[in-house]
Amino acid sequence: MIRVRQINVAIDEDEKELITKCAKKLKTNKENIEEYKIVKKSIDARDKQNIVFCYEVDIKAKNEDEILRKNKSKDIFEASNIQYEFKITGKQKMKNRPVIVGSGPAGLFCGYMLASYGYKPIIIERGEQIEKRVKTVETFWKEGTLNKESNVQFGEGGAGTFSDGKLNTLVKDKMGRNKKVLEMFVEAGAPNEILYLNKPHIGTDLLRNVIINLRNKIINMGGDIRYNSCLTNIEIQDSHIKSIEINNNEKIETEVLILAIGHSARDTFRMLNKNKIKMEPKPFAVGVRVQHPQEKINYSQYGKFKDMLPPATYKLTYHSSNGRGVYSFCMCPGGYVVNASSEDRKLAINGMSNHSRDSKNANSAIVVTVTPNDFNGNLFGGLEFQEKLEEKTYEIGEGKIPIQTLKDFMENKKTEKIGSVELEMKGDYSLANLNEILPDYIAESLKEAFINFDKKIKGFADGDTILAAIETRTSSPVRILRDELGQSNIKGIYPAGEGAGYAGGIMSAAMDGLKVAESIAKVYSN
Repeated sequence: MIRVRQINVAIDEDEKELITKCAKKLKTNKENIEEYKIVKKSIDARDKQNIVFCYEVDIKAKNEDEILRKNKSKDIFEASNIQYEFKITGKQKMKNRPVIVGSGPAGLFCGYMLASYGYKPIIIERGEQIEKRVKTVETFWKEGTLNKESNVQFGEGGAGTFSDGKLNTLVKDKMGRNKKVLEMFVEAGAPNEILYLNKPHIGTDLLRNVIINLRNKIINMGGDIRYNSCLTNIEIQDSHIKSIEINNNEKIETEVLILAIGHSARDTFRMLNKNKIKMEPKPFAVGVRVQHPQEKINYSQYGKFKDMLPPATYKLTYHSSNGRGVYSFCMCPGGYVVNASSEDRKLAINGMSNHSRDSKNANSAIVVTVTPNDFNGNLFGGLEFQEKLEEKTYEIGEGKIPIQTLKDFMENKKTEKIGSVELEMKGDYSLANLNEILPDYIAESLKEAFINFDKKIKGFADGDTILAAIETRTSSPVRILRDELGQSNIKGIYPAGEGAGYAGGIMSAAMDGLKVAESIAKVYSN
């Protein structure tokens, strides 16, 4: 097949025009094209007067060799489609079944792959299965009653379940894991469009059913999933994992333990440290979540074409005068700001969108980098920093999400009344002064960044813009070290995903889950 890049189609043109445009670019007759497949579709909005869809297409045509020979354009070349391969080269037999801790993307995709090849994994999850978890979270948002084991952070599907369900990643993978993950999502019921959209997403509403289908596939292939089962201790013998303890009272023997614990399992991090599992502190970011009317973002990004295109996104970065990086994170078009707390008297927030992205507001985290140097390199310095900020947020908000207009934030005064921006939130809120929560260096970095971002997106720093606190769970504050074989300093323990410090979102976590499964298959046969 021939890959053709940079095929532009006007937003009011029929997609069928792709064949005609491809034929023209290939300098061949339309009749010579036998079939085509969209590889990538993105929006090119650099010229606001001429916004187009930009396609990358694989073409099956007659006389492909001749077409390639006479076309020297860098946008025309032979397509090379990498096919993911899972190889079992290990000779060692497991005495016990492998255990996966956590059923987020890393745990589920690792479990799916192991189950596919006969390893019969046991997945333990501290939270509830998705059907019960959704009801628990919705009750929390309405009534404020927190279940510390099953919430926005913990439970089947992981933290990404209550998010936008974004599937883009910056991870470059030569093994085809990214494509494999997307295909697995589609097989489990996700929209086919995620295979080619430049910025694919599923949405929290569709993602829930996808997770159920993935779970059922794992079980049907011989795997088990146990809910309300928290890892509380591990037993090590001769530098090898021997068994685990669940809920302080049940023992499961295993020689293979996959730690896909997620970025918020602070109690588990501390337990692992007591058991001499090597970890290191890592950078992360904290800040606020900002709400704008989606209409404003659409107009800024698309101009006169705003009603003809999907809800607009943005990606913003700034280098503050104090040396800190400031950037937008987890941008949710047509989404909601949600109470994402997982511990008593600590409050954290996140963003969430349905597949349709049809709420009135766009929201995004605007966060500032912090590094281990900020905490004297202490292993749990970042974790404790998160906890203190969340405690302060809970206190200032009196248990509710504290919000403030941008104008009042810039002037360092408590908001007494919100303006024109209608709130789109899950969980109760209170009017506050976020300067009382944030360290000065973070608050000042944010204020500089908002002024800068307003130059890039007109109206970004309008006074009525709503800020909410606090965004702390951008990534894990620690990394569980692993060697070239994927194992920690304790043999048989395989750290995986975002909580272990090897991923930053649904896609990269799922890909890391596949990678860990591959590592296991290099040592153990099925």
